[in-house]
Amino acid sequence: MKTDTVFKRAYNDALDLLSKLSRGEPVPPEGELSHQLGVSRTTVRKVLIELDQRGVVQGDGRKRTVRKSKGALQRFPKIETVAMADEVERRFMEWMLRGNVRPGTVINELELARLFKVATTGIREFLNRFQRFGLIEKRPNAGWMFKGFTNEFALELFEIREMFEFRSARVFVALPNRSPLWSQLDLIRIEHVQLLKDIGTRYHDFSDLDRRFHLLINSASTNRFITDFYDIISMVFHYHYQWNKQDERQRNEAAIREHMSYIDALKSRNWARTESTCAAHLASAKATLLRSTMQWDSFPSKA
Repeated sequence: MKTDTVFKRAYNDALDLLSKLSRGEPVPPEGELSHQLGVSRTTVRKVLIELDQRGVVQGDGRKRTVRKSKGALQRFPKIETVAMADEVERRFMEWMLRGNVRPGTVINELELARLFKVATTGIREFLNRFQRFGLIEKRPNAGWMFKGFTNEFALELFEIREMFEFRSARVFVALPNRSPLWSQLDLIRIEHVQLLKDIGTRYHDFSDLDRRFHLLINSASTNRFITDFYDIISMVFHYHYQWNKQDERQRNEAAIREHMSYIDALKSRNWARTESTCAAHLASAKATLLRSTMQWDSFPSKA
């Protein structure tokens, strides 16, 4: 299942990449495709076979060229390109944000499985991933308990986030024009513009957009450890700090504008400009997070 998800996502990204090429132009070699799509060569070969069968490319090896066919550019639905683990994470984060979850809240695997319409094993795997960070705790015969986080934890995590973000942004600005990440960046900018227009009624939706935007930037690094660790960064920075409800709409609107400046800087391919806008945005996120940790510390435990 996971392999199919990765393959389908890579296939869609390959279509984005090839859409920039003209009929008859050579398809990038497997090694370059592997780097640009962020997948293994095995997956690249599977994608190329599918592209050939659908009439998008022709030939083989270094002689493979683009052969665009009108009826061959059908993409896999977006829902099929999202791994189950990612879907569980998204629903869990949404549940925490909208469900008034406080430190000491008991988390029941069976209830979440029913709510998310997934197997309990998926819920259990998700919770096990975060247990090692100390944010949740397994209790004998009592399910899981959400513990919250401290100011010290937030500062330590922010230090890691800064290292990841700056490194990934530097890689992003140096990406070749053919990288599918550029088209994904264009699409996510459009989402920012649309959300800004509806900010009065949709400001809660910024959390998910924020998560996906930073995940896109970090994906440029093609470092599996950065991608894996971003799960915990996402949990804290893009959901927990939202418990500070004061001026939430205004803060989210300001963050959207910071994102748009950040995106424009990335598209300029100018590292100095990108570094400056990235630093400004992270400084705002840090200030929001630290204010929120004080509010979290004031919550009485349910334990």
